[in-house]
Amino acid sequence: MASAGPKSAGGIVPTRLRQVAFVTDDLAKAKRLLTSILGTEIVYEDPRVGAFGLANFLVAIGGDIIEVVAPTTTLRASTTAGRLLKKRGEGGYMIIMQNEDAAARREYITSNKLGKVILNDEHDDVVTVQYHPSGMKGGIIPELDSHRPSKDNPKPLTSPFSPWHACGPDYKAYSAIMKRNTHIQLGGLVCRLAPGDVRHEEAPRQWEDMFGVARSRDLLAFTNARLGFMRGEEGKPEGIVSISIGVTGQDTLQGILDRASKEGLLEDGWVNLLGVKWSFYLASFGNAKTKL
Repeated sequence: MASAGPKSAGGIVPTRLRQVAFVTDDLAKAKRLLTSILGTEIVYEDPRVGAFGLANFLVAIGGDIIEVVAPTTTLRASTTAGRLLKKRGEGGYMIIMQNEDAAARREYITSNKLGKVILNDEHDDVVTVQYHPSGMKGGIIPELDSHRPSKDNPKPLTSPFSPWHACGPDYKAYSAIMKRNTHIQLGGLVCRLAPGDVRHEEAPRQWEDMFGVARSRDLLAFTNARLGFMRGEEGKPEGIVSISIGVTGQDTLQGILDRASKEGLLEDGWVNLLGVKWSFYLASFGNAKTKL
């Protein structure tokens, strides 16, 4: 019998939603609002993204990450972020997932012509693979990365504060920030399909087939969060519509809502920030459940 090759190397694999990126026109304002409202800290500002005409910062959501990027003035028109801002305004930019072997999944995806790789990088224990969003339901750039297990990082997928390449080289420093900000956790996202696309039930199937993320009914079930999809609507752009964040403790939750209210960003129980709806809910992290 012939050995199994890349075409048969698909299937469901445990996958973590490790990082969500947003795009803004005002990085300083976004930094102030995110850190103050959520009560979190800056993990890293990556000088390497300057090569792509961007500036960024990352904040800790427990062991997961929210990134915000902004195009630099001189290269604005040539960046994807700049084009998205012109087309849709502030909003979602990328979803960065983590599994145990992003290279193997890349071979499966490319050999089966399921997607087009637009960025591929392998160094040290890290594999980073970014895919073209064309044809992907949800209006977001997908990226699938992995860290190879090592003596110092034996469980890169399941350890809540495992090393994450986007946070820079100083693991001791950024893991301490992650651990100081466990009062919040990533719960889920909802993406709207393109105008005219009402087949929202097909979206999780597509992502499952391509990336191996398990489905739970009409949701993608990451190990730490959920991703849902809604029908496209005329006059409304595709992309991330909402993000949900679990919060430990009623006082902490109320503090987030009070700070959002002082900024004039609190709507009917949700926060209008970075072009999307932020929902905060009381979570018991000892028996954490995600919520959309």
